[in-house]
Amino acid sequence: MAWVSTAELAAAVSEGGGLGIIGSGQAPGQWVREQVRKAKVLTGKPFGVNVMLLSPYVDEVMEIIREERVAVVTTGAGNPGKYVPALQAAGIRVIPVVASVALAKRLVRSGVDALIAEGTESGGHVGELTTMALVPQIVEAVEVPVIAAGGIYDGRGLAAALALGALGVQMGTRFMCARECTVHENVKQMVIKSKDRDTVVTGRSTGHPVRVLYNKLAKRFIELEESCSPVDEIMKSGVGSLKAAMVEGDVEMGSVMAGQVSAMVRNIQPAAEIICEVVDGAVKVMSDLGRMAGDR
Repeated sequence: MAWVSTAELAAAVSEGGGLGIIGSGQAPGQWVREQVRKAKVLTGKPFGVNVMLLSPYVDEVMEIIREERVAVVTTGAGNPGKYVPALQAAGIRVIPVVASVALAKRLVRSGVDALIAEGTESGGHVGELTTMALVPQIVEAVEVPVIAAGGIYDGRGLAAALALGALGVQMGTRFMCARECTVHENVKQMVIKSKDRDTVVTGRSTGHPVRVLYNKLAKRFIELEESCSPVDEIMKSGVGSLKAAMVEGDVEMGSVMAGQVSAMVRNIQPAAEIICEVVDGAVKVMSDLGRMAGDR
């Protein structure tokens, strides 16, 4: 959610009853500090920051998060173990994203507070297991709380995740079309107009698979991979492409990272309205299921 979940969206999600997360991506520490302080002006409720551990700025970003006493840090692309003691000493909960049972067990040993089990249906960097298969395996393998992610759009997805043993869900793609999300309007309209098979995964040959909406850039990636081009050449094709899409609105040669639920997103709504719909929908689903069980 880099360039997508800025202070505006994170604060709106927290105000709406969720836990908003600022996506720091490859941004330097000063940008993160500015976003955190902006979010503090917009909401008095807890929010978090997602940190990509492959970022060249990861050390300074983690220090700024510790100084600013952000409530939660979620992490991706690595093991946050060396940062856990200092963050927790500052009262910050650490919740990494995992895509396999082996990684989940390893990160729990490093002392993290919870895990986000993210299935391959999600947008952006993905693993191979589906949410349906991944979540219950991780729930059984660890003793910390598990949050489900990937392919969750509405109350049905929340209810399903709870049935699988998760204690909550993480949602990204639907919130790209939240009114408070600052991504370019071209991106929002591309998500709204997408169909069920419009996302593809590129970059498997590089070791960094990414789910995106199909466009000219995705086609180019696929052609380079099919022709067995050098990894450096393939990776170079994507430099700056996420910002080109999300900020500048280039939905042809930009990387429009979005999940498979894109096709279910039909309009632009306030973040609080999305949250209410999801929660109310889950309550209805679970109530209906309870009645069905009672009728047996």
